[in-house]
Amino acid sequence: MRDPISKKTAEIKPSGIRKFFDIVSEMKDAISLGVGEPDFDTPWHIREEGIYSLEKGRTFYTSNAGLKDLKIEIAHYLRRRCGLSYDPNHEMIVTVGGSEAIDIGLRAMLDPGDEVLIPQPSYVSYLPCVQLADGVPVIIELKEENEFRLTKEELLAAVTDKTKILILPYPNNPTGAVMGEEDLKEIAEVVVSKDLYVISDEIYSELTYGGRHVSIASLPGMKERTILINGFSKSYAMTGWRLGYAAGPAAIIAQMLKIHQFAIMCAPTTSQYAAVEALRSGDPDVEMMRDAYDKRRRFLVHELRRIGLPCFEPRGAFYVFPCIREFHMTSDEFATRLLTEEKVAVVPGTAFGECGEGFLRISYAYSIDNLKKALQRLERFVGRLKEEQK
Repeated sequence: MRDPISKKTAEIKPSGIRKFFDIVSEMKDAISLGVGEPDFDTPWHIREEGIYSLEKGRTFYTSNAGLKDLKIEIAHYLRRRCGLSYDPNHEMIVTVGGSEAIDIGLRAMLDPGDEVLIPQPSYVSYLPCVQLADGVPVIIELKEENEFRLTKEELLAAVTDKTKILILPYPNNPTGAVMGEEDLKEIAEVVVSKDLYVISDEIYSELTYGGRHVSIASLPGMKERTILINGFSKSYAMTGWRLGYAAGPAAIIAQMLKIHQFAIMCAPTTSQYAAVEALRSGDPDVEMMRDAYDKRRRFLVHELRRIGLPCFEPRGAFYVFPCIREFHMTSDEFATRLLTEEKVAVVPGTAFGECGEGFLRISYAYSIDNLKKALQRLERFVGRLKEEQK
């Protein structure tokens, strides 16, 4: 028989996250600090709206681009939170999570050979989505000394005549880095001068600590060059509802919608009705969860430093990215030993790009009690490693 597998697909590496959680799922008394999922239940009033939509028999397809009421509420949200004005009818599409928006955005914009700049460490889906869209991924290695922010100099050094898109992943998964308005202004200058487009993944925008999130689309000359991607998974604890959206220039959204029509049809109807309620009445829930994450963030950074793991202070999302270079082992080796010896699961930094070597991603989307238990085991493990080095 001929080989049934596409060479392009076969060459894509599987996620570096999954193997640890396949093991954890079958390991008794294991503690996982790796999944990027809120530990809060979806707020009851949001769930109730989803239930009500089912009771009312709203089990039909919506329009391909999404419920009109939901798109109107998204437009209101982007206006009040980001100072951005979008036409719900032509500049917006509701997707199956932010991940679908990333995928169809790249497929709608790329021709074979177009280069896409991907700052790393960053979300695991960007690179394979570029490859599947026949683009050429170009990695920009972010540096801890820059607090994992993308600098103007790094961007300029990576741009070529073939560069078309910059993926801007802030607040950042896995580092927790954010970029403020002044940082973004420098990036926007390069984007405009080099005639680039931006896919701005802002899924963690509401989980920003010590300041308000700024979207690059709000800067002069950038709205017409930016696909803004966001969703409901992180800020409203709605991961399983699988709902996201993209807002951007009408010409690009129209092509994204075409792909969405043939591949998806529409996002889940029940989820869309629930999301309308989230946007209308969910601000207090977001604030409550953000405050809880902030307390966990400060606790975890303090404890990691006390244990002896240097840790950049994250300003967004719900991850820390401690450095383990002093132990002279790979991130994968450290994470594997921690899991097998102490039953604590974390993610090797290399799951988010090769420049993540020497780091771990630890999520604080868990209760303080769970964090304390895991830190006790981690401290014991680090103590053993230090003894081995003597």
